Amino acid sequence: MRSDPADYEFVAPLSLRAAVALLAENPKAWLPIAGGTDVMVRFAAGTLAARKLLSIRSLPELRSIEALPGELRIGAGCTYTDLREHELVKREFPLLSRAASWTGGIANQNRGTLGGNIVNASPAADSLPALLVYDAELILVSARGERRLAYRNFHTGYKKMDLAPDELIRAICLPRSFSRYIQYARKVGARSAQAISKVCIAGLARIENGAIEDARIALGSVAPIPNRLLETERMLNGQRFNPALVANAKKIAVAEVQPIGDIRSTAKYRAAVVSNLVGEFLETLAASAIGNE
Repeated sequence: MRSDPADYEFVAPLSLRAAVALLAENPKAWLPIAGGTDVMVRFAAGTLAARKLLSIRSLPELRSIEALPGELRIGAGCTYTDLREHELVKREFPLLSRAASWTGGIANQNRGTLGGNIVNASPAADSLPALLVYDAELILVSARGERRLAYRNFHTGYKKMDLAPDELIRAICLPRSFSRYIQYARKVGARSAQAISKVCIAGLARIENGAIEDARIALGSVAPIPNRLLETERMLNGQRFNPALVANAKKIAVAEVQPIGDIRSTAKYRAAVVSNLVGEFLETLAASAIGNE
């Protein structure tokens, strides 16, 4: 049964300060809503609990992309279209730009936001593995002030996060230190467009004197939260390419994530895809190493 709009109160503050002030007065009463791509699905299905909706979509403090000397600061209200089209994001953080292009259709990309993707906390979210390998940090804001948190510590379990009821994500910060890295991303879904991922991967690494340095691999849609493959990374770092290395990395990666089974895919299928994608990432690195000799 469709929800009744009369059951909801919708407020759109004109500033971030006004928004966090409302949250401070009664934190558990308000549901912040930006693009609304997830909230409106629940509304249409009649499963959105009647409550007060706090629109943060048009807050100018959340809509900028600021290039600082050491980091790129992306407002939490920036849309997938913003990320897909921004020249600096495309040049320095192509994994994030690519993930934005995978997310839904053009209409969803025009409305959906990076901050919303994070707090929606879906294990299948396309942008989250990229944030992990880029060592993203979040700026969280409330009437009490701001705090900065490493994104890798934000998700604590399925749909659980280190975000107080009176806090909003203000910005996502990415260090500008990956110019010499080879970057790789893939999404495997039921079709080539507008699909929820069965597995998605983001990978980064440098090649120094033919050896792998600072490998970073993150996966989505295989566990309750996005995963960094820390054991696989440790095994790869400092190593030169050979068939045994690739085989061992694939084996460790599958054991490390222990993929889940759900309505979209079986655990067995996901394990096979994880193995194949890690192997493909390493093949990409090996080809670059050969090309640089």
